[in-house]
Amino acid sequence: MLSVSLDTVRVFLHVLAATIWVGGQFTLAFLVPSLRRTADGVTKVAANAFNRVAWPAFAVLVATGVWNMLADDNDDPAFKTTLHVKLGVVLLSGLTAFLHTRAKSKGATAALGALSGVTALAALFLGVLLSA
Repeated sequence: MLSVSLDTVRVFLHVLAATIWVGGQFTLAFLVPSLRRTADGVTKVAANAFNRVAWPAFAVLVATGVWNMLADDNDDPAFKTTLHVKLGVVLLSGLTAFLHTRAKSKGATAALGALSGVTALAALFLGVLLSA
């Protein structure tokens, strides 16, 4: 049996948090049309429930991302550039998700939710690219 290391735990926590942050956004986005047909306000209840797990997951992503950077000694300029792009995309994902929770109009809510989902997906892709 393979041994478990601190590196394994770090990567596991990062991937777990990413599944919640990214996968949860897409799951909720696909549930919203059905939820809207059930009762007034149910989408808000679902979104609030998701936020209780999504934001801690985002915090774990940031913390384990910093931990990943500290554990990595890759000096390749292409790696560093990709890492910096990923950091920007992660910040944009968090910012657009935060603004989505504060949006007042349906249009702004939809646009910011879409931007948050797309940037979360881009951050996931860049993370996979960095780990390959």
